[in-house]
This record gives sequence, structure tokens and C-alpha cells, in this order.
Amino acid sequence: MRFIEEVVVDEFLPTFRSLLAADLRERGLTQHEVAELLGVSQSAVSKYAHGDVTVNDVVAEDERVRETVERIGEGLASGDVSQVQALVEAEVLVRRLSARGDVVAALHEDAMPALSEYDGDFRVHDPDSEVRVRERVLSSVRRGVRTLEHASGFATLIPAVGSNLVECTPDADGVEDVAGVPGRILDVMGRTEIPADPEFGVSVHVATVLLAAREAGSDAKACLNVRYDEAVVDALVDAGYEVAEFDPEGEPSEGAIREAVSGAPDADVLYQTGGFGVEPIVYLLADSAPEAAEMARELL
Repeated sequence: MRFIEEVVVDEFLPTFRSLLAADLRERGLTQHEVAELLGVSQSAVSKYAHGDVTVNDVVAEDERVRETVERIGEGLASGDVSQVQALVEAEVLVRRLSARGDVVAALHEDAMPALSEYDGDFRVHDPDSEVRVRERVLSSVRRGVRTLEHASGFATLIPAVGSNLVECTPDADGVEDVAGVPGRILDVMGRTEIPADPEFGVSVHVATVLLAAREAGSDAKACLNVRYDEAVVDALVDAGYEVAEFDPEGEPSEGAIREAVSGAPDADVLYQTGGFGVEPIVYLLADSAPEAAEMARELL
């Protein structure tokens, strides 16, 4: 009796790690860095590099395997993909390949011929699991934050209260389902300062604006706040974005936001011109954090 997990360990894993190690080395990472990212020893990386590990050609030549290796390799090398997300992506790939009739399932049937008479499906994990969805959102926010960090002059768009770039899960129903930057993005002597890596549940203000907009019918999944200036709003209008104004009536005012979006569900920009004790702010709505960051970069 041989379990499918044994096939994964003996056939898939050595091949996948070998391909991923080679990809990371080609991207300029050192043997030590590759070992750290993959959680293996440097000697193991050396074996992968010198072809001392047996590679299953069927697995190695599968297009989905190669696409996943390239995507994870690029993300790990750039820092846009965490080790957790890389693990989840690899796990999802394993489960897909383990479905009846697929690569790993076929290898399993070769090892256990009696399985060919069984009509069941060995895929036991959901590719759209919550952990995968949330890791994807975090990765997206990291990419958006990196865009802002390297956008020359973005600090001039940061309001006195600070900016934040947030993105929510598809079925978000609270701030715990919205990822953002802890402590907000700050202007430190003309330099954009990112205090920490994105996390879920760390933004109340900008997350609440996004959630209120979505409740009113907006399809946006991300939001970035920047300083208000009439010229900023005019530039966004000239760029073809739909804008909607709301009365803050406090900070933030979910009711006013919902009312504004209800009248303009396709709005890309929400803004308020301030009030007593309330700083005027512009909110950029987009389908993803990187897209919201690009909207801001267009203003520079």
C-alpha cells in the first residue's frame, strides 16, 4: 500500500524544489539565500544545482508546474510573495495534480494499480481556501506599497494624518478582512516611510471607507488616501476617472460615503473638502492595491 503523499514526497517534491532552486539561482540569489527561502540546507541546494537529485520528467515538463515555479520564483526573489504564500501555492498545485486523471494521480495509480478501478477524486484541498486568498491580498498590497515607496515625489501626496493603501478579500465584511500598512504611510522629511509589512485588520479609517463604498455598490477592492487639493481632483478628472464628493460629517462618515457612491457606483475617486477638525482627503478606489498605487503615481 502506497499513499499519494508518498508519491508527492518521492516524485513531485524533489522535482519542484530542484526547478525552484534553479529559478532562484538564475535570478541572482546566492546559494545561502535560496536555502533560506526553501528551508533546506545549502548542500541540498548544491545537489539541486549539480543535478544530483532525481527529477521526474513528467512533473518537470508539466506547464502548470513550470508556471507555478516561475511565479513563485519571481515573487520570492522580489519579496512580493511570502514563504507562506509560496507554500500555499505549491500545496494548491499538488492538490490539482492529485485530481483523478492528473499527473500525480497517474503516478499514484502506477504505484497502486488497483486505484484505476476507483472512481473517486483525491483532491482534498480547496484551491480557493481562505489562507490562499488572504496571502494573495497581502502580496498585492506589498506590490502596491513598493510602487509608492519608489515613486519619486509620492511623499508630497501624503496628508497630515498619513496615507494607507488597503485591499480587501472578495467577501470582506469587516476591517479584519482588509489588509493595510500598520501605522500608516508617512512623509518623513520628504521621504515616503513604510513602517511595517502589510497586515490584516490594521487600518480602520481607509478600510472603513473602502467597505462603505463596497456596501453602496462599488466593485473596488482597494483604496489609497492622498491629500486633497483642487488641482489633484482636476487632474484625476482630466485622466478620465469618475469622481464623487461627500460631506465628511466626522471621520470617517460611512453614511455620507454610501450616499455618494449610491449616486455614482462607478466612481474611481471619492473626496471631501474638510470640516471642523477634519482634514480634506481624496480616496482612490481601484480593483487592486497596485492599481490604486498607479493612480497616485499618475498625479506626480
